[in-house]
Amino acid sequence: MSSSADLLAADVADGTPIPGQGEPLVDVRGLTVSLGGREVLGDVDLTVRDGELVAVLGASGCGKSTLLRVLAGLEPRVARVAADVLDVPRTGGARDVAWMPQHDALLPWRRALGNVVLGGEVRRLPRAERRERAAVLLARFGLADSLRAWPHELSGGMRQRVAVARTVLAGRRLLLLDEPFGALDALTRRRTGAWLDEERRTGGLGRTRAVVLVTHDVEEAVALADRVAVLGGSPAGVVAVADVAELGVSSARRTMLASL
Repeated sequence: MSSSADLLAADVADGTPIPGQGEPLVDVRGLTVSLGGREVLGDVDLTVRDGELVAVLGASGCGKSTLLRVLAGLEPRVARVAADVLDVPRTGGARDVAWMPQHDALLPWRRALGNVVLGGEVRRLPRAERRERAAVLLARFGLADSLRAWPHELSGGMRQRVAVARTVLAGRRLLLLDEPFGALDALTRRRTGAWLDEERRTGGLGRTRAVVLVTHDVEEAVALADRVAVLGGSPAGVVAVADVAELGVSSARRTMLASL
């Protein structure tokens, strides 16, 4: 059996870029989205660089989830989407993107390991390899003792970790997380967010090179993100971008609060 280090290294590209200094993985300019005749997003510009976690912050219903769906190529058929530029990472012409919805959506008839294995099935990994990789990820995510647990036996934070592990095993360069901690209590949300940040910075997210995380929580945004894009207005657009590393947490927080 391969070592955990070997399996993790197999999914990590050479070199770890400094957040904000890598090449753009996402380049969106002039994005407009209409649903049911109503313009939801208007003239949105967004850049996500290799190595970054960018949080998209805004009030409930402002179009954050719609933006993620467009990046994932999952917008509803009735949506009208137009953009001057809409570039996301691709491999062989297909989007190199994994999307995790607001709810963990674990399959109740699969144990924790089986749910994570699904990511490897999507990727068409050999059966033995996907099970081994899934077990390594769950161990990395602190769930080595829960491989055979059913979803209903897991806490909310544990379920979210399983869902993230499944998404990571899909092996996409861009990870889109739609309010992944929104259903958790405040303490569990902070712990799970800190865990995600640690995994991202230490290579635990495998092949994933950048993350876009949607949230309506200012504190979560400044705690996890390298940069924060604030959505506001009607139709919604990016009304402010705060570079947390450059401004510092306090100044970035003030910038975001002033823009909401």
